[in-house]
Amino acid sequence: MSKIGIFFGTETGTTRLIAKKLHKLLGDDIADKPVNVNRITPADMLQYDALILGTPSYGVGEIPGLSAGCLERNWEEFLAQLQNPDFSGKRIAFFGLGAQERYADRFASSLMALYQVFKGFGADIVGDWSTEGYTFQHSASVVDGRFVGLVIDHRTQGMLTDERLKIWAEQIRPLLSTKRASAA
Repeated sequence: MSKIGIFFGTETGTTRLIAKKLHKLLGDDIADKPVNVNRITPADMLQYDALILGTPSYGVGEIPGLSAGCLERNWEEFLAQLQNPDFSGKRIAFFGLGAQERYADRFASSLMALYQVFKGFGADIVGDWSTEGYTFQHSASVVDGRFVGLVIDHRTQGMLTDERLKIWAEQIRPLLSTKRASAA
């Protein structure tokens, strides 16, 4: 598969909105339309060599799903379908949502839970993001002073969302396209 696959979990629809904005920034020639993980099978995701995966934050750094309080199936239920998947050679960029004022002690921590799962599956992770411009006490999603992916606080910093998406899309485009270019 030559395009980038974009998959997300969502509860309120904001993660879906962000995924759609990313798709628009990348364009149809580079990325397929975003799909909710509650509507796919593992084969749908595994067909891609490059992925963008998005998640809301739930609980205290939990994978979003029914046991974390979501009303619909989410990442937890999708991941339960995976049977020893091999993501080696696949490049993945992550984005996560959070509310830094409301949940300052665990801001966007579900992003780390998802990151760890796919890193454990052998994926090559790209697209870390600066913590500058955010105000929070703790986030499990910070490694070496940077978020493991793009973090969006659409609730309190909605005015920064589009610019952050634009910058991040430009950052990850070549990182996710490298394998496609070398395979051609």
